[in-house]
Amino acid sequence: MTGPEFPRPQRLDRIGADTRVTVSAEPGEREALAVRFGLIAIGRLEASYHLRPEAGSVRASGHLSAEVVQPCVATGDPVPARIEEDFDLRFVPDGSPEGDEIELDEADCDTVFFTGGAIDLGEAAAETLALALDPFPRSPAAADALKQAGVLSEEEAGPFAALAALKGKLKE
Repeated sequence: MTGPEFPRPQRLDRIGADTRVTVSAEPGEREALAVRFGLIAIGRLEASYHLRPEAGSVRASGHLSAEVVQPCVATGDPVPARIEEDFDLRFVPDGSPEGDEIELDEADCDTVFFTGGAIDLGEAAAETLALALDPFPRSPAAADALKQAGVLSEEEAGPFAALAALKGKLKE
């Protein structure tokens, strides 16, 4: 696919002081996003935006709702998840002075650059979804599969595991 899987352009000249927009991904779009993000499926993806112009940029706050199925990191089994994520984004024209910054602070992490006369609310929702996904989804069978593979649990390999083992030896 050459462009974004979930395009929802919002023209800048249609954004007023209190513009509200809701975008929902269609089945084919959800399927393409699932492939992009390595998911088994995306059952639902919707984002509600409150848009307002702000000093040469557009502020977009709102809420993302999604139902996804991720593969378990240990077994590959399906792990269903419901995602409810509030967001606060700032769309800034590409090539603006902010684009030359090198250091990033917390506020810069929510900046989305755009070119032309529209912002893409679908792609912003897709990126918000990607950031909200559990990076290590685990099914109920994950602990056993990891143990069989020789992976130690946090209790067995954590910083206090060696102290617990030493304490046990000292009691002997």
